[in-house]
Amino acid sequence: METRRILMRSLAVAVVLTAVIWTTSGKEPNKVNSCCTKVSTAEVTDLIISFRMQKESFQCVKAVIFETERGEFCSDWRQPWVKRKILQFLNDKKYDET
Repeated sequence: METRRILMRSLAVAVVLTAVIWTTSGKEPNKVNSCCTKVSTAEVTDLIISFRMQKESFQCVKAVIFETERGEFCSDWRQPWVKRKILQFLNDKKYDET
């Protein structure tokens, strides 16, 4: 009887773990599933489609994430070129809206 109870608990744990893995792995393609864990100081030279700021938390580092046609780039927010790229992007968008 005790062996059966242990077997049932093990089965229940296995089912729960399988369900968790299945629901977290079914994310949409082309979406960022994780955060930047490191940043680059190299300047992004591709056309910037958008950008967003990432706050520091757990394993994620503080970063500016630039989205380009080739993908997303995690950039060091302290680099002088990052601020310049953001201002350039915002100015270009302002003129596009008028």
